[in-house]
Amino acid sequence: MKLVALFDDFLKETVNLNKTRIDLLEASFPALKSFVRESDWKPKVRTFVEQGSWAHETIIRPVDGGEFDADLLVMVDPADGWTAAEYVENLGRVFSGSKTYEDKTKTWDYCVTITYAGDRKIDLAPCVVGRRWDGSMEVCNRKGGFELSAPVDYTAWMKERNTYSGGNSFRKVTRLMKYLRDVKTTFTCPSVLLTTLLGNQIHWFDKDTDAFADVPTTLQTVVGRLDDWLRMHPNRPSVTNPKLSSEDFSPLFGSDDQYSNFRTVIARYRKWIDEAHAMEGRQESIAAWQKVFGEEFGKASVIKVAADAAADGLAKVRGLLSSTAAHLNELVDVVKNYGISVLPLDFCRPPHIRQPTWRQAPNLATVLVTAEWRERRASTGRAIRAGDVLRPHGGLHAFDTDGRPIPPAFEVQWRITNTGAVAMAKGAGRGGFYPENSSHGRWETLDFRGVHLAEAYVVRRSDDVLVGFSKPFYVVIE
Repeated sequence: MKLVALFDDFLKETVNLNKTRIDLLEASFPALKSFVRESDWKPKVRTFVEQGSWAHETIIRPVDGGEFDADLLVMVDPADGWTAAEYVENLGRVFSGSKTYEDKTKTWDYCVTITYAGDRKIDLAPCVVGRRWDGSMEVCNRKGGFELSAPVDYTAWMKERNTYSGGNSFRKVTRLMKYLRDVKTTFTCPSVLLTTLLGNQIHWFDKDTDAFADVPTTLQTVVGRLDDWLRMHPNRPSVTNPKLSSEDFSPLFGSDDQYSNFRTVIARYRKWIDEAHAMEGRQESIAAWQKVFGEEFGKASVIKVAADAAADGLAKVRGLLSSTAAHLNELVDVVKNYGISVLPLDFCRPPHIRQPTWRQAPNLATVLVTAEWRERRASTGRAIRAGDVLRPHGGLHAFDTDGRPIPPAFEVQWRITNTGAVAMAKGAGRGGFYPENSSHGRWETLDFRGVHLAEAYVVRRSDDVLVGFSKPFYVVIE
């Protein structure tokens, strides 16, 4: 199932950079541009050009809640006699010497980064226009000199692919794949390489076809084609810039092992995406898509279904409690399906339960009960949680205070209460208090179908005062 609406929600609520941060980012640009133009930086500024995911509109929300960044090219005329390093270093000095930016500035090989406290950072990279020939563009590497680039043409290519895909779906799929990379951390692939690989799977003849009908369909088409292409290249292939044939992005894969891992992981995600598409039930499909993207996908829908199920389960429990026969025979199935959280608060106090008669200390301690299912006469068993459904054989060993010994000055009394048709018919509803009958706890056989209770009460021997007790530990027997 495609779940188009849930994909829209997932992008809006989890993947996309939220509008507040976008507004902050856009608000930072005018001041930076004015500062550069009005500074004594020698190169003549032609214009500023957005680059990277910001320009491509594929920027995503940082999965760790950290800083997000944007790239801004400073397009300049050549400065006579300047090396590539001087463009970057002198721009860094201009910002570092400013009262406004001195504590926000960091100079790197290609750019100067301005970091705004705990929120965002902007990379300003000098790009020299017309140094080699009219219209040529070169970014500046402090260590490697001038490097030919085609940032404007690449952005135009990316936008063209998006037009072919329709419904802005290529941009959205690129964001989804970047989110998948960042949240799962199962593969490494820098954004420019990932965007190029995905964009290479879309062609002019794809426009208005069913293979790109919506976001989940575009995702399936693009990832499927990428997997096919990777299968054809067991060894790392070249991935050229579609607008600059001399630039090969393939070194960004990293090592041969990293490329091999990328092939393996894309094949795995293709399989999971195909399975999610093929699922027919809504909840089954949500679970399948969560296998791909994690639990944030469809989270609101899952919570609503769980809430509806709990409400339905509580209504069923209340209905059952109004009919003794139905309650005794069917309550186990309801709890099995919906969990013990559907039980009403007063369920743990049936009419036949006995109240404690000890005097109570002013501040009662909380006792933690844990339990194991054991075969008869076994010394150890399998740990279980309250509400786990058990078969009617073997027994339950309940421990007070998490299995730690109670000091000799105290004793533990266990209130054991049964429910269920068979137990009540045989006069085995119990509800009274019983001493420990094994090491640091009490052993009980699992005899009767029903939802039963075990509670621990700690009594001080010297004056017969109750000093602590536990919450009910629910034991569900089929």
